Amino acid sequence: MLHKLLSRVTFRASSRPPVVARALSSAAGSKGDVVLLYSGGLDTSTVLVWLKEQGYNVHAYCANLGQDEDFEAARKKALAIGAKSVHIEDLREDFLTNFILPSIQANGVYENLYLMGTSLARPCIARRAVEIAHKMGCGFVAHGATGKGNDQVRFELSFAALDPKLKAVVPWRDPAFYNRFQGRNDLMAYAKSQGVPVVQTAAKPYSMDENMMHISYEAGILEDPSRAAPGDMFRMTVDPASAPNKPALVRVHFEAGLPVRVSNEAEGVDISGSPLKLFEYLNKVGGAHGVGRSDVVENRFVGIKSRGVYETPGAEILRQAHMGLEGLTLDREVFKLRDMMSAKFSEYAYNGFWFSPEMDFVLAAIKKSQERVTGSCDVQLLKGRASIASRASKLSLYNPKMSSMDEGGGWNPQDSTGFIRINAVRLVAHARREAALK
Repeated sequence: MLHKLLSRVTFRASSRPPVVARALSSAAGSKGDVVLLYSGGLDTSTVLVWLKEQGYNVHAYCANLGQDEDFEAARKKALAIGAKSVHIEDLREDFLTNFILPSIQANGVYENLYLMGTSLARPCIARRAVEIAHKMGCGFVAHGATGKGNDQVRFELSFAALDPKLKAVVPWRDPAFYNRFQGRNDLMAYAKSQGVPVVQTAAKPYSMDENMMHISYEAGILEDPSRAAPGDMFRMTVDPASAPNKPALVRVHFEAGLPVRVSNEAEGVDISGSPLKLFEYLNKVGGAHGVGRSDVVENRFVGIKSRGVYETPGAEILRQAHMGLEGLTLDREVFKLRDMMSAKFSEYAYNGFWFSPEMDFVLAAIKKSQERVTGSCDVQLLKGRASIASRASKLSLYNPKMSSMDEGGGWNPQDSTGFIRINAVRLVAHARREAALK
């Protein structure tokens, strides 16, 4: 099972599509062909129409990352508002095996709270965008990320790393665009004037980003951090206060730090052989118990503080289970080094440096650290919390006899005398110096 799963995971960040020759559109008056990262929402629908106004031939690209979306409706909408072609790409397996699972191995979390569901999705989306640009002979890629956010950085750093010859078209940094559209209210008015249907309304102006790992909410009414997020906003998780009073107990099995099986004896659940089904089940059971909500004021890479509200049920369960198992199986000094690598991994992923030499290095180091992280961990789900109940591993470094308070287990208490004396040498020297200075 381990070798089968590992064979599917691309741990090196430098998996780049081959660069092929492209021919720009020669149509009279056309600026060329552009791949637009298209969601079908307010921003990218407006951008699509605007790019057409500017003279581009637009190839809309929708990435299926497991979000609840009608992709056929998005295809029809893009064609109706002027797209030259539409590409619906199922990237769920790619996203899970090559981005989410390496983050689980790394215990990836930004600023202690954010599990980076959006950050990890962006390089996955960008890599396929470059492949489509090559396929369709496009010289440009475009996105609807704003000039204040992180996504513009993540997308464009990925484009630069994967194919420096591609040029990014960024409406939200073009004065002709941002002077015309100051915010979402202007976008909604423009969309209405162009007959473009959108989901956002003045009553619910916050922005959502959804994929199989999470849903994020930001902007609009959420820009006031003193104001609680509305309870009816959440989609993946129930209100923890309304979650079942009886806890659920799920057992997660890992091989080399990767989840390979999930079981829930009370529900008769036992899933293996399909990481996607495993992850979908954890999202379901975690959501039913209100697990994975977080409300964060974070530091964007561009220097602005922003508020984001997140739902990440399945990944939160996996993170807790993984950390529980590492306590048994990681050597102390490797644990320290892995923690250092975890922080750097999260920084690089959040800031958009997935396709970089430093991320290549970190991913290789993390993979090495996980070679003996094999075993299982039971996680209890109750009222919004995922907590470690127990863990077991045949590769455990835990010695119950040595740890016991009821027997010696081969430990000689007298050895501690010299150990303490040696570690106190520098402390004694420091104390003497400070006393002499008084």
